[in-house]
This record gives sequence, structure tokens and C-alpha cells, in this order.
Amino acid sequence: MPAVEAKEPSTPTPPGRRRKPVPGALKAIAGLFVLAVVFIVAAILGGGGGGEDHGTEAPAPVSEAPSTPAETPAARPDELGYPSFATANTTRVGGGDAASTAAAVALAAYPSAKPSQRPAAVTVVDAADWRTAVAAAALTAPPVGAPVLVSEADGMPDATGEALSALAPSGSKDTGAAQVFAIGAADTPDDLRTHRVRQAGAAGAAELLALRERLTGSPPRHIVVAASGSPAFAMPAAAWAARSGDPVLFTGAKALARPTATALKAHPHTRVFVLGPSSVVSSDVVREIAKRAPHVQRVSGEDPVANAIELARYSAGGFGWNINDPGHGFVVANGAEPLDAPAAAALSASGAWGPLLLSDDADTLPSALRGYLLDVKPGYTDDPTRAFYNHVWVIGDQEAIGVNEQAEIDELAALARIGGEE
Repeated sequence: MPAVEAKEPSTPTPPGRRRKPVPGALKAIAGLFVLAVVFIVAAILGGGGGGEDHGTEAPAPVSEAPSTPAETPAARPDELGYPSFATANTTRVGGGDAASTAAAVALAAYPSAKPSQRPAAVTVVDAADWRTAVAAAALTAPPVGAPVLVSEADGMPDATGEALSALAPSGSKDTGAAQVFAIGAADTPDDLRTHRVRQAGAAGAAELLALRERLTGSPPRHIVVAASGSPAFAMPAAAWAARSGDPVLFTGAKALARPTATALKAHPHTRVFVLGPSSVVSSDVVREIAKRAPHVQRVSGEDPVANAIELARYSAGGFGWNINDPGHGFVVANGAEPLDAPAAAALSASGAWGPLLLSDDADTLPSALRGYLLDVKPGYTDDPTRAFYNHVWVIGDQEAIGVNEQAEIDELAALARIGGEE
């Protein structure tokens, strides 16, 4: 069982830097109010015709309601940690930074209106270290169940502090009594029982493997090795780690990182899956992995979008999402925002349990992603209430995934009539 240590007192926060946490009930009321305003606006923009001719383009969804003055505490969805816009088949979550996104996701996965809806622990990652943050997503998986929040070395963002206050983790046997798993230099509260993973990068990922192994009392079923120099190729590993608990380790493109080599040597019978093509993890590195863990396979696509789709489709020996048919959840993020992967990981470990898919443009849906969503598009013949449905979480603000792109994703996820009598 890992030791739980108290965090050393830090420099007091300057007055006025952090706002008083918003009570959970007020957050719920304000969040519902914001969503109601958004839907009213959408209805006004989309109404007026009432006939069959709706034009060639649907009204773009509104990402957030107008903000109110700063002195009003429950003003914006990204501050509250609530989804900012929902269409029939998509829900957008997140503000303009990873801390807001992570807070929104954590409260979507753990509404925390009563104790049974709260996680036993949370993982607070360092915004400056996306690699260890991706690896930390493995702590989101059962039985640990610690959603990811984002902090910084020089202070905790307001969104993170408010979400942590609402989540109110209490610790449990499965978390080793820890209320917080702090990663690297991430600032955390002084009054919570904290286990800190002190190393970063590949070394931090190896430390997280050992931590989860101690907490669960069993070795991992699989290990994912991702490219430390190619974040977009590594991002989908966070969702799978949250779904399965499989640890994520990192390597360079041409040389196997020493902490990863040591961790693999300690698990010679564990199946290893290298995520990414030879351009980001060379065949020489795969051969080095095979010397320490003989059961190694590569899962890859030629670019980050295709790579994420390949992991979503893949299945071998209990590894991989094996999603090649309709009736699933999905998470879509921008590949240029690596922290959004661990921030959104809790959506892959609860609800519809969906893989992370990537876009490479805020305005245009990649053709490969469009093709995949068409392949798994749900349909019905006679009774739509007995059909399978898809739902897509859209991660980030309009700078990450634009409103037109969200509208296209909604259309691709929509249930379609595929036959039967009219």
C-alpha cells in the first residue's frame, strides 16, 4: 500500500486570487439556467420557417451563454464545470483551457450532489507535463476511480479549486486512504491527504505504473507504450488507460527511455502495445521492447487522426475498444491540445465509455474521422425507440472544435432510418 503524505505548507495565496467555492446546489441551478438560455437562443435562431424548407445549413450551435459581471459567482459554464452546449447527439464540455475542461468533465462524471456521487480521490496533474498527465489517466479506472484535474506549480486555477471543493474526495481503501494523487509539481490543497508522484515524463509514468500496481494488488494486464515526442499520437492512450487501467509508458522515437525499459523488464509476461507508427516509435525501439517483454504488438495509423481511429477499432486479447458498430459513446478533441486527453479521460471510464477520437482542424472534420463515424452511424428500420444510439462528447471551446464541426458530428451520430415501410 503506498504511503500517504501530507503536503508541506506552501506560500499563502494572495488575497483575492481564488474565489469562494460555489455550493453544489447553486452550480446545478445556474448550469441548468445557462443550458436553458442556450436552447432558447438556438430555438430562436432555428425557428421562423416552420415548413419543410430549412435551407442548406443548420444554425450553428451556441457554445456558451453571454457572461455576467465578474462579481456574480455562478456565471459561466466553464467556471461552473458544466457542459456548455448540447445538441441531440453531442455535448460540448470545456472552456478555453485544460483546467476548465478537466473541472467540467470531473463534475459531469461525478455530479457530487450527494456522497455516493463523489469520487474517493482525484488526480491533480501538472499543466506543464502532458506525458505524466496522460499516464495518470490510468488512476481514473476502477477501482481507484480518480478523475483528473489540472493545476500548476505556482498555484491552483480557480476552476480546479472549485471542482475539488465540490467533488470533496474522502479517500478509501482502494486509494490507499489518499484523497488526492498529486503529479509532479502540481499545486494542491494543504488540508487533504496527498500521495505525490514526484517524477515527470517517462520516469513519472513508470512511477504511476508501480503506484497503480500497489493500489490494485495485481500486475497490469497490458502496457501501452506511446511516443514522448509526439503528443497527438499519444493522446488516445489516456482514454484507454481510464477505461482499462492499463498503464501508459513513454519512449523516444529512436531510443527506448530508461525508466520504460526498467518497468518493462519487471513485467516480462505482460502484453505490450506500441501506439503509433514507425515514424514516431521506430522499429528498433519495438525490437528493444521485445527483448524485455516478448509479447509486443503495434497499433498505429499514419497520422494522429487515423491512429486514434485504429485504437478505437482494434481488439486483441482483451486490449482495444473494438468499436466497429453503432451504439457507443465517443469523445472528440483537437490533437493540438494534448492536456485535453487526460482532462477528458473520465468520460471514457463512465457513462457511455467511449474512445478518444481526434480532429486536426477546428473548422473542418477530417475525412478519416467522418468516414469512421459514418461506418458506425446508427440506424433503424421500424421502431427508433428500440435502436442503438451514439453520443459524442466534444471537448474544448470553439478554438478547438468549431460549431460547424460540432454540427457535422451531430449529424453523423444521429439515428437514421435505413429501411422499412414509410
